[in-house]
Amino acid sequence: MGEMITITMQDKVRQYPKGVSLHAIAKEVQKEYQDDIILALFENKLMELRGVLNRDGNLHFLTTADKNGKRAYRRSVVFLMQRALMSLYPRGGVDIVVDHSLGQGYYCRITGDIIVNEQFLQSLEKEMRSLVEKDLPLQKRSIKTVEARRIFASRGMTDKENLMKYRTSSNINVYELDGCIDYFYGYMASSTGMLSYFALYPYEEGFVLQFPDKNTKEVAEFHPANKLFHVLQASEKWGKDMEIPTVGALNDAICQGKTRDIILTQEAYMERRIGALAEKIVADPNKKFVLIAGPSSSGKTTFSHRLSAQLRALGVNPHPIPLDDYYLDRDQIPLDEFGEKDFESIEGLDIELFNSDMQKLLHGERVLLPSFNFKIGKREYKDHYMQLGNRDILVIEGIHGLNERMSASLPKESKFKIYISALTQLNIDEHNPLATTDGRLIRRIVRDARTRGTIAKDTIAMWDSVRRGEEKNIFPFQEQADEMFNSALIYEMAVLKTYAQPQLFAIEPDCKEYAEAKRLLKLLDYFLTIPADDICNNSIVREFIGGSCFNV
Repeated sequence: MGEMITITMQDKVRQYPKGVSLHAIAKEVQKEYQDDIILALFENKLMELRGVLNRDGNLHFLTTADKNGKRAYRRSVVFLMQRALMSLYPRGGVDIVVDHSLGQGYYCRITGDIIVNEQFLQSLEKEMRSLVEKDLPLQKRSIKTVEARRIFASRGMTDKENLMKYRTSSNINVYELDGCIDYFYGYMASSTGMLSYFALYPYEEGFVLQFPDKNTKEVAEFHPANKLFHVLQASEKWGKDMEIPTVGALNDAICQGKTRDIILTQEAYMERRIGALAEKIVADPNKKFVLIAGPSSSGKTTFSHRLSAQLRALGVNPHPIPLDDYYLDRDQIPLDEFGEKDFESIEGLDIELFNSDMQKLLHGERVLLPSFNFKIGKREYKDHYMQLGNRDILVIEGIHGLNERMSASLPKESKFKIYISALTQLNIDEHNPLATTDGRLIRRIVRDARTRGTIAKDTIAMWDSVRRGEEKNIFPFQEQADEMFNSALIYEMAVLKTYAQPQLFAIEPDCKEYAEAKRLLKLLDYFLTIPADDICNNSIVREFIGGSCFNV
């Protein structure tokens, strides 16, 4: 009998021959998992199922319900779709471009002389399902970076070829699926037989590749988020107009000495959009309540200040009111499903008091407003009186600002709702969109370290909880906004890199957050750095790196 290794899984110790494949172990234990296994985590290091184990250690399998498993599944289905397109058009000249995420799917376009209609999508989906039935391997191999650039250039993948120009590593890993070769940012499934759940829906000028949501074995219903889509498209168009649609193009601009122009142009564009919002608000004298909501690290505070400045320039008097001041006392905060105080639940706010105060202000009464003391966990009253005049507007910021329950008693015509989020306009390349969530997480890592002394490990550890709160309390209401504002800056990842990298490198390999830190470091490695010297002190990025003229 050959040499054996000891593997610990779910507190059970098992013996396997040295060199055992992860795929073999996964097949053995799949019945213990509700969802399909797709990746492994060995000693806090992510591995694909094609890998083998040669030493003792702790092993945990990731399914398509886990965040890293879900990412791997989606990347792999994109690769499956590329290979299917190659079957339909073997002579080439066409390609798929994955623009951005949209709900539980990716919005995609087809380059080349192809009309995207029901017939085309049915043919593409049929070919994809044929490849799934064949259970073909997704093979991984390491090649020279210069060779990869040559391959991608010959196949018309110019964004990918340009991205590789800035790789310092002499070798990269590429994937091959039955003759289709590509590079992906992250780990992949081991075979097409693992990729059964997807659907294609025509949408706008392209289509949506739809995935499962919480039920991993059923494709989520497609509900078009039209407002969000058009904001994403507008941002993407601006990036193309700037000739910076991808990370590689941004790196080119940095190398060409265009950094200052990029920063100034981006900030001018953002100021112009904030000014247009202010003009729209002021144009309607009935608007008295500007309600702003958005997910974590969207730059809500800086945006509120800049919007207020634009409103003042138009002759009105904005008054900030944080919804946090209407928290119930800490001992009255409801508990979540884990028995912890749920500070992100709307039930943790005194909705009745907020509506009463706002009603009184709307009718011209003088009102004593509360403030919340976070140190003692209680609401206080400290001589904060307010009375609205004809030129006064309340700028109200809080995660529940778009939820109609929060302001149900106020006339619809008196409210102007704004949804803000950092919706990045950059893609890594043709087939790898840059996740909005990653941009916000990196923002938060940088800000938490600067303002709260929170290390990156702790920020990453609580991020899943933050995301659950957003999915419950913010995203369902985004389409109810009167306007959506994209706070992403085309240059910000190149700036944040300098601040985030040391925080991420500090996470040790024995931490469970190590795999996520390594993934984010790989993402940041695609970007050349930009110094912060030329960034104005009212920029949204200053809310995270410091140096803002606002109290953020």
